[in-house]
Amino acid sequence: MIGKKRKGVKMFCGTKDSCRVCEGAVYGLGFIGAAVYYISTATGLWSGVVGFSKAIIWPAFLIFEALKFLGA
Repeated sequence: MIGKKRKGVKMFCGTKDSCRVCEGAVYGLGFIGAAVYYISTATGLWSGVVGFSKAIIWPAFLIFEALKFLGA
């Protein structure tokens, strides 16, 4: 229920638990997309294993590149 008011606090996903579910779904879709990309570009078994490992920690790569771009 988007925009539901509960005890004076406006919550956009309905409840705090459903917000966690939304975050998990976004991470899961990102993981699947990253795994498909890295494994499809792999040239061998070990590069596929490394690609799968990168897919697990893709948010770290995202933050690193964002901070590098911002010059922080």
